[in-house]
Amino acid sequence: MTEPSEQLSLMEEQLVVDKRPVSDGRVRVSTRTEFVTEAAEARLDSENVEVTRVAIGREVSEAPQVRTEGDVTIVPVMEEVLVIEKRLMLVEEIHIRRVATSEDVSIPVELRKQRATIERED
Repeated sequence: MTEPSEQLSLMEEQLVVDKRPVSDGRVRVSTRTEFVTEAAEARLDSENVEVTRVAIGREVSEAPQVRTEGDVTIVPVMEEVLVIEKRLMLVEEIHIRRVATSEDVSIPVELRKQRATIERED
């Protein structure tokens, strides 16, 4: 004889996780533009010349060349003088010196800056 078989039923629970979007609130972002005046600063360099006439009044045998001594350029000025004979006379020299200057300047300049505002909407 066969013995009756017993069946045992088992149960099992299963977990299913699902997601769905939920709105928890909103935010509004807005920008505004401000105008701000700031000073633009720079150094302006310039160069000027000083001209000095130096009387010489000396007889020379030939015309001197334009020459430079340090930061001075010397330009000879000649004239012919009639005595009994013609002679070359150095009348004057023109001395030219460069003078450099610097000047600090400040100029107002209008600049734009944006600001962001964030507001939460429930």
